[in-house]
Amino acid sequence: MPALSVKTRWVLGLLAVTALLAKPAYDYHLARQARAAAQARYAADKAEFQRLCREVAGYKFYRKAENVEGILLLKVRRDGDWQDLMAPGAAFALEGTDESYISSFLYNRDPITTAGDNSYFVDGGQAASSISGFKYVEVVDERNGERVHYTPRWDEPWQYDKSYLKGYIKFWLDKSPPLDPPRYAVTFEDHVVPEERARGLASSTVKVIDTQTNEVMAEMLRYAWSPPGAFSRSATPWLSAYKCPGVGHGSSTATRQFVDRVLVPPGATAPPPPK
Repeated sequence: MPALSVKTRWVLGLLAVTALLAKPAYDYHLARQARAAAQARYAADKAEFQRLCREVAGYKFYRKAENVEGILLLKVRRDGDWQDLMAPGAAFALEGTDESYISSFLYNRDPITTAGDNSYFVDGGQAASSISGFKYVEVVDERNGERVHYTPRWDEPWQYDKSYLKGYIKFWLDKSPPLDPPRYAVTFEDHVVPEERARGLASSTVKVIDTQTNEVMAEMLRYAWSPPGAFSRSATPWLSAYKCPGVGHGSSTATRQFVDRVLVPPGATAPPPPK
């Protein structure tokens, strides 16, 4: 093979140097394109979430019932994998689960104290200012379809267990055989729509039902949005997702706060409708 001329070697060297110098510029160009595409996607997904909040999500109240002593829970919230883009209950990822979900309907709640504030606190205490929750809750066991009766109980464990501070009041959830089925029921349906989940969107509908007439008394459709990029940065992106409608206080009891506006326990008053 004949030796390359000095001129040829010089040209080849120049081309090599030019390629080396051009690569960082090309990589930078690709990075700018990727950033621009990500920003455009973020803006489009955010705009879609805002549209859904304006036009689709929200509350619908048709009828209210007073002096409701107990309710039937057709479903109970369960814990989920909040890193999973397709997690069914993602729109209510902050809601209490299992016994906490059941207990939330039995807790007392504090009245609204700020003018114009449609939110209120829900707790397990018995403060003098608090308003009682439901007297009992019956839950359908999803494994066998049987009902279980739950009632609230407060006692003072400090009187027999010195590990508690004096005056401490503890909430207990007591279980017993079912009574006659409550007339009013609460249920929910989590929506897993692949096209929405690809955009970081999750939704769920909560309904209050009159079981005697099969009438839907009220419904709440909630959307949550966690930008897709969050799933690579956070261990639990659904826990920090944007939500509409949300609640001002007590995010773990959002369903109870909705139900209180439809089914009113004895001696309580329904909070005003959300703005």
